[in-house]
Amino acid sequence: MLFVTYFSYPPQNREAVQARFKKTRGKPPEGVKMLGRWHAIGGGKGVHVCECDDPIALAKWVQEWSDLLTLEVLPVLDDASALKRIG
Repeated sequence: MLFVTYFSYPPQNREAVQARFKKTRGKPPEGVKMLGRWHAIGGGKGVHVCECDDPIALAKWVQEWSDLLTLEVLPVLDDASALKRIG
């Protein structure tokens, strides 16, 4: 299944977020395949798209960052899947 995650952080967390990202590269855990990640120009916000069939693995990844980031995870469908859904 595909998921889009929107993330943001307050200015006071910027240094900690950048340090953790430099150290870990924000790699997802086993069971989650990141398809892409984009950072807003000017910082503080971004989005990534991932694929996974294990919601626990995705929850672990979100939990790893929840002390610094606000995250919103949405399951999404591509066009082909959306067309199947609507018949």
